[in-house]
Amino acid sequence: MHFNYPFQADSRGRTAIANEEEHIRQLIEQVLFTSIGERVNRPTFGSNINQLIFAPNSEELAATTQLLIQGALQQWLGTLIMVKTVRIQNNDSTLTVTIQYVIRRNQQQKETTFTRML
Repeated sequence: MHFNYPFQADSRGRTAIANEEEHIRQLIEQVLFTSIGERVNRPTFGSNINQLIFAPNSEELAATTQLLIQGALQQWLGTLIMVKTVRIQNNDSTLTVTIQYVIRRNQQQKETTFTRML
């Protein structure tokens, strides 16, 4: 049993819970969109990709961002998932990140996409 992220109440007024697959997706989202230094007790947690939304598009930036994300996911979630691919699209003020991964516990392959607009 895992608490839902973001923390919220369910229809019964109890703490909402997430199954394992939802929980892993929520953990990935936390790693992606947490700025390094944002968490006091884990100052290296996160990936800083929010800062890239207004950076000029280039192949070099996309490659750097992919490596940054893959490294952060391996560092913080490496015991839960194995990252296969990371794809980045940065259009104006919208950042789209698509991640293919394998859940280590059951070897299920998953793909999830996150979109952030600023």
